[in-house]
Amino acid sequence: MFHKMKGTGVAPGRPDPLQILTGLIGGIAGIGAVAYLTHMANVPLLMAPFGATCVLLFAAPGAPLAQPRNVIGGHFIAAAVGLIMMNLFGSGEWQMAVGVGIAIALMQFFRAVHPPAGANPLVALTAGIQDWEFLVTPVLFGSVILVCVALLINNIGKAKQWPQYWM
Repeated sequence: MFHKMKGTGVAPGRPDPLQILTGLIGGIAGIGAVAYLTHMANVPLLMAPFGATCVLLFAAPGAPLAQPRNVIGGHFIAAAVGLIMMNLFGSGEWQMAVGVGIAIALMQFFRAVHPPAGANPLVALTAGIQDWEFLVTPVLFGSVILVCVALLINNIGKAKQWPQYWM
């Protein structure tokens, strides 16, 4: 069993400077836009998992996990699971564990796997969020804003095309 843990290949090389710059600018622009709109609209649009979403959107934009369907759908599904768990069972260790497991299974079932969204049940359960408005703000609006910023940033230059797919 331990022989399987040694790995089979070599770590990938460093991204080119343009991709590193895209990650830097995308992270600043993505979280900056969400934070600015939070301030201007006085509506909560920002949550910690969006930082990890930016890593995928701007450092690995070609990955299936970084496509709009996965970002928006994954966040929505996982947050809904967190709210259901909170409203039915309250907050606790087993609720968090079961919530994350169910969120993973449902994201897989609906073909919308987005790893940062796996934290959404924990966000809802640790904060004691019961209000279904959480699905709209910050989850839906915040993830849509990040996808819109990614549409701009990830399509700068003739050779770039993002997303790979929508549905």
